[in-house]
Amino acid sequence: MSAERRGLDIVVAVPALLILLPAMLLVMLLVRVSSPGPVFFRQRRTGRDREEFTLYKFRSMRVENSPGPAITVSGDSRITPIGVLLRRYKLDELPQFWNVLKGNMSLVGPRPKLPHHEGLDLPYRPGITGMATLVFRNEEKILSDIPHDQLDAFYESCVKPRKALLDMEYMRSATFWTDLKLLWSTATSCFFGSGNLSLEETGKLIRFAAAWPDPPCDPVISSSAMEIP
Repeated sequence: MSAERRGLDIVVAVPALLILLPAMLLVMLLVRVSSPGPVFFRQRRTGRDREEFTLYKFRSMRVENSPGPAITVSGDSRITPIGVLLRRYKLDELPQFWNVLKGNMSLVGPRPKLPHHEGLDLPYRPGITGMATLVFRNEEKILSDIPHDQLDAFYESCVKPRKALLDMEYMRSATFWTDLKLLWSTATSCFFGSGNLSLEETGKLIRFAAAWPDPPCDPVISSSAMEIP
């Protein structure tokens, strides 16, 4: 699986970077002129076996002296106008193809977490997309209903355990073909919006958010969400 996975990463990432280069240059220009600050956002994330690495994104937020909450929500005033577009279509993630080529990440896998949010020892490289990414596509919208001073608590109680279950299920059942299916599902969701699994889980978390902090969140993921689309 490791050789197949690495082969797929390289076969997809190299032409993707070449084909997307004109679009990425345009994004770099728009980010540069839309607000002061660097073009790229760099952040330390946790990878395979808890090894930390630098993750790259196009900057979608204003550079501020007071950074605010580490967790970003929909409607966050720190997000730039061009950042709204980049985040909606996941264009801010395109520089992570470079992380894939470097070997820090894979195309498919659990998303790389902030070191203090990672609860798993990942045997796989983290991915640009994955099961949890698809199911929690509307995460920022859900979190926008939580008071800023309670975001970390809600994330730890309601979001993190559910993502961990999906990540563990992916690592238990991942194959070359399931990775291809997840890549296809990601591409279609970017162009055509969230799928049924994301909408189902969004509805559940919105109900948890409305009732937060009582009653506590149910950590159980629906059986349909545990199936690779």
